Amino acid sequence: MPLRLQSGAAGAIEAAAQRLAAGGLVGMPTETVYGLAARADDAQAVRRIFAAKGRPADHPLIVHLAPATIAGAPGWRDAVAPFASQVPEFAVALMQACWPGPLTLILPRRPEVAAAAAGGQDSIGLRCPAHPVAQSLLIAAQAAGVAGVAAPSANRFGRVSPTTAQHVSEEFADLGYDELLILDGGACPVGIESTIVDATRGAPVLLRPGAITAAQIEAITGLSLKLRDEASPRASGTLASHYAPRAKVRLMPAQQLQAALDVLGADAKNIAVYARTALRAGRGVVLRRMPDDAQRAAHELFAVMRELDATGVPLIWVETPPADSAWAGVSDRLHRAAA
Repeated sequence: MPLRLQSGAAGAIEAAAQRLAAGGLVGMPTETVYGLAARADDAQAVRRIFAAKGRPADHPLIVHLAPATIAGAPGWRDAVAPFASQVPEFAVALMQACWPGPLTLILPRRPEVAAAAAGGQDSIGLRCPAHPVAQSLLIAAQAAGVAGVAAPSANRFGRVSPTTAQHVSEEFADLGYDELLILDGGACPVGIESTIVDATRGAPVLLRPGAITAAQIEAITGLSLKLRDEASPRASGTLASHYAPRAKVRLMPAQQLQAALDVLGADAKNIAVYARTALRAGRGVVLRRMPDDAQRAAHELFAVMRELDATGVPLIWVETPPADSAWAGVSDRLHRAAA
């Protein structure tokens, strides 16, 4: 089993930072989900991430940076300078408004660094997490010579992302104490991965929705946000099928969902349902109520998917989220889980 340390325990942050500096793996809490972290400037360390996750080596990772302050103000240009060759003004505006926080920016990569973490692309995804444990770890790692930490979600590739340290332990139960150290920082407050914006093409392009909404990005930059197209670089969590439990996920509007349950009748079983609408169902159906608030739904989404999957049901039926932009991140994760 992996080594699991409470983040507040004496020496825990320093032990994790030294593990990173030595090229090892760390399960790191962030405000979005837990990440499987390794130093981004060490190709061998990055390959350990890909091997542990079973992730294709050309699927890029997001590099997490320590918070930067210069004369009391965020010095984000300097913070990204070890990895990014260019930073457009609208990207600086997004950093100043959203960092630390759940926003990843894709920027042109310095050709001499982090090729493995970037999946071989000439661009790289960067963000500064808001979670205090992540920040403490990144600062300690920086002091140990680690400029940035590559950290995709700490789960097997394509599966449901982890939002607690226990989830990470369960995902990588086959790894030993010397192979993975997990910092337990409690449940992740946001619950879904960061918004990803491509900043390599002169205007912001949304590659993955998240807690930072499209309207917020447009208000900050004063620019119209474009949507992902064939010219977009590869980015984390953008495959058609992703975030999937073992059970088959199906999305349905409430009326269709109730009709399907009515057809099954009182003897329905081997089905789990996650819905905002109060539904009639047989005693054998596992029912979970989805919050009406998008932020609360995002916070619990992956934990609920894992909980329902653990019941052993082959089917999870989910009420289709509202079309409102606040639900875009939840809707994206559910549609990919159902793909």
